[in-house]
Amino acid sequence: MKLVYQVHLIVIGDVTMSKNGFALSFVVITLLFVGIGMASVGKIWSKIIQREKEEELLFRGDQIRKAIESYYYDSKNCRHPNMYPSSLEDLLKDKRCLSVQRHLRKLYKDPMTIDGEWELIPVTPEGKVKGSPFFGLEKGTGIRIKGVRSKSEKEPLKKTGFPDVYKNFEGKMRYKDWEFIFTPEQKREGVKK
Repeated sequence: MKLVYQVHLIVIGDVTMSKNGFALSFVVITLLFVGIGMASVGKIWSKIIQREKEEELLFRGDQIRKAIESYYYDSKNCRHPNMYPSSLEDLLKDKRCLSVQRHLRKLYKDPMTIDGEWELIPVTPEGKVKGSPFFGLEKGTGIRIKGVRSKSEKEPLKKTGFPDVYKNFEGKMRYKDWEFIFTPEQKREGVKK
């Protein structure tokens, strides 16, 4: 009788192991499908976040470009009119006039990079304004900036549909190629010439 009892335990043990094996297989397959689903959701969220950062890059870069334009033009009654700023901080507090002017509310960070630092685009001899000195390295004043660009090497999602002032962004393969530049030859927004 003892022998039959032992055999009976083994059979019951096999049945129990079979049910556990099925349950374990079901859990593994379920986790596999959940993992695949989460990976898909992760990719979608990644694209959504990149698209939002892209829109923020366009907004912030445009604000800086407009501030450089304002710094350049809105200094008629100041010392050194029609010049580019030497830093982004000059856009926060323009001390060329008797009263401090503010061309930018705050220093916006580059949303596409971790450190948030912009790459500054200096004025070059080709960018010299007729009738005015080169704003580069004259008399130790340092480099003047005409714009900014992101340091990001990532490929943009947006390839077309840019405003007229940024039509040259179309087809660019890196965010670094999106240059937010002000040149005096551009039509001033809201002002008829």
